[in-house]
Amino acid sequence: MKTIDELLAEGVAGKRVFVRADLNVPLAGDTITDDGRIRAVQPTIAKLAEAGARVIVASHLGRPKGAPDPAFSLAPAAKRLGELLGADVAFATDTVGSSAKETVAALADGQVAVIENLRFNAGETSKDDAERGAFADQLAELADVYVGDGFGAVHRKHASVFDLPARLPHAAGYLIATEVGVLKKLTAEVKRPYVVVLGGAKVSDKLAVIDQLLGKADRILIGGGMAYTFLYAKGYEVGISLLQKDQVDVVKEYMERAEKSGVELVLPVDILASADFPDLKGKTPAEFITVDADKIPADKEGLDIGPKTRELYASKIADAETVFWNGPVGVFEHPDYAGGTRAIAQALVDSNAFTVVGGGDSAAAVRTLGFDENAFGHISTGGGASLEYLEGKTLPGLAALEV
Repeated sequence: MKTIDELLAEGVAGKRVFVRADLNVPLAGDTITDDGRIRAVQPTIAKLAEAGARVIVASHLGRPKGAPDPAFSLAPAAKRLGELLGADVAFATDTVGSSAKETVAALADGQVAVIENLRFNAGETSKDDAERGAFADQLAELADVYVGDGFGAVHRKHASVFDLPARLPHAAGYLIATEVGVLKKLTAEVKRPYVVVLGGAKVSDKLAVIDQLLGKADRILIGGGMAYTFLYAKGYEVGISLLQKDQVDVVKEYMERAEKSGVELVLPVDILASADFPDLKGKTPAEFITVDADKIPADKEGLDIGPKTRELYASKIADAETVFWNGPVGVFEHPDYAGGTRAIAQALVDSNAFTVVGGGDSAAAVRTLGFDENAFGHISTGGGASLEYLEGKTLPGLAALEV
């Protein structure tokens, strides 16, 4: 995989460099609530601009239906990128139309432009190779060189991620190089004890990675909504907690495999449970009880790990050399159910391990709860991409850069 430093050594002054970034940031109206992904790609963009490139930044945001939708405009992201760069950033109001062509043509050496949401064009996400390729051809006309740095999208076989690099000289940006280096430390170069914390809503989203980790991790700590399928598989009452009954047999098999292979599979011992899911907008005080994990009332739902589980999980993390965490262990968006996720984050900070926060909601939780990002070894920009890498899958965006 060619690096951006190799590309810079060849010279990029005056060249149009297409940077596939991941500016898929959460928005409240036009306000960005977490700019972590923009900050993550900023060093690559800044370095190219300093070297005299004419930088064209492209990304998706959300899931528009292949047509323009103002709710998913990249305009706020372009504005924030300009603030971080300390320079004006031009913005094209389409992807490959007249605005994009004129905006790119107007760039001088060292200037930066952002084109509109790539998913406003149906060709970006099409499963039809010809349709996707046609859109990639149009994108290729805008640039001379391609730099892939949108790690959060490399597991997608999309036009700007997979097809476009085949049409232009290409290299990997600083963010992708960093992310891949970190993932190698979680797979090929692991320091032990290796502890994995898995949370999130659905156990089905994590089965493939659990399957792989049963042969690699020393301990797997389970939390979040997915924990209740494990507890149910043990024969516990889980009330109205999130439950995937169709996954119970698989979960039982994984628990048996963990025991046979000597992997500690650790489940919650107590739970915060309530009859009502919390109001996340008004964040009114929640009514809950703390119960043992095998005594969840039939009319209540588990919404966070309890204080005993927080202490247990912290003790399992304390002596680790490597920790990977993906998925909050409770409804962290509400302050009354954020204690478990906060405890996991604090345990990572307090450990001497190489700690990786696996993107997505985990990264959002760390920032929302006020932790210093520098207190962690690495905060990934791509939760889905990280998980698929750990599952052993080939990621289209990485494969395209290696050709």
